[in-house]
Amino acid sequence: MAAFEYLALDPAGRRQKGVLEADSARQVRQMLRDRHLAPLEVHLSRPREVGGGATQGWFQRGLSARDLALITRQLATLVQAALPIEEALGAVAAQAASPRIQAMLLAVRGRVLEGHDLAGSLRAFPAAFPALYCATVAAGEHTGHLGPVLEQLADYTEQRQQSRQKIQLALLYPVILMCASLLIVGFLLGYVVPDVVRVFVDSGQTLPTLTRVLIAASAWVQNWGWLAVLLSVLAVVLARRALREEALLLRWHGLLLRLPLIGRLVRATDCARFASTLAILTQSGVPLVEALGIGAEVISNRAIRTQVVIAAQKVREGGSLTRALEASGQFPPMMLHMIASGERSGELDQMLARTARNQESDLSAQVALLVGLFEPAMLVFMGAVVLVIVLAILLPILSLNQLVG
Repeated sequence: MAAFEYLALDPAGRRQKGVLEADSARQVRQMLRDRHLAPLEVHLSRPREVGGGATQGWFQRGLSARDLALITRQLATLVQAALPIEEALGAVAAQAASPRIQAMLLAVRGRVLEGHDLAGSLRAFPAAFPALYCATVAAGEHTGHLGPVLEQLADYTEQRQQSRQKIQLALLYPVILMCASLLIVGFLLGYVVPDVVRVFVDSGQTLPTLTRVLIAASAWVQNWGWLAVLLSVLAVVLARRALREEALLLRWHGLLLRLPLIGRLVRATDCARFASTLAILTQSGVPLVEALGIGAEVISNRAIRTQVVIAAQKVREGGSLTRALEASGQFPPMMLHMIASGERSGELDQMLARTARNQESDLSAQVALLVGLFEPAMLVFMGAVVLVIVLAILLPILSLNQLVG
């Protein structure tokens, strides 16, 4: 049986779309008529060739980390309950809330029924199932421990999602504070300050230097503030286009690593991601060289990724993993010492898992430090701006009082 996507009209004339399993498109049309639906379109739910790297229709978008973790957890439970993989896929597809996910799972099931293994079937949907996922599943099928491997994959996916959410929530308040600060300063300079200082300008007295600077800044915001915002947006768009070139992107990422605080956060994030990926792959039985290649793909910083690719080549040539990573100069000494200990004891997979936990803890500490420094810095900035505005307004008043006295 195969999965078919359909578009049909219900008795009220509303369009309904979804996916059904059947032996042929004719059978799908008959099933729709039995449900009192008028079929408009019925076509096989199948991606293009994997090598093309593209998919059709609903398969152009990937899966969220939450959906992927849920699907993996359900598959692991059913496979460990000794259900055949095609039945497990059918059951998980029946539980899917989204028609797109249901169609994708049924298409995977159709490939499995055609004789493909699960990993090969998943590779037909690269947008939904990344290389890490497929390689881990392939290792589980090869070793005959697919259920436990899927359980580890579900834990890994959920952990990655929780780490991502933790970082996003930690950075949310500082970002909101910064945007609010800029808006308040712009509002004060554009609308409040001009009305207040107009009285001093009309009085004809000589204004203090700070007041004149504030008046000039206010006039600039009123006259050219919109242009500054427009140029800022244009600069961001042009920068994003320029960073599509690999050479410029590599130089930019190298510059980020040299920035104080930000460079440490970027390095900690990628080290934690790399260690977690390497741990799940080696624990699942994926060869180390292949695991290094996949681990390099999950690193977002191109400068670090380039060094990891070079390290993978050294390991492929017979070198030590510890020395290869140490030569890159991108990984912390504690991580290298733990990997070296794992290589000496023959328990590299367990030491990598412990390293991944340590790197996650270090990342959390780096985020907490950055947020802890950013919040008071923004408060000091806002206080300084308000102080300058107040002084610029009070100084002419004090001067006027002295003249009257």
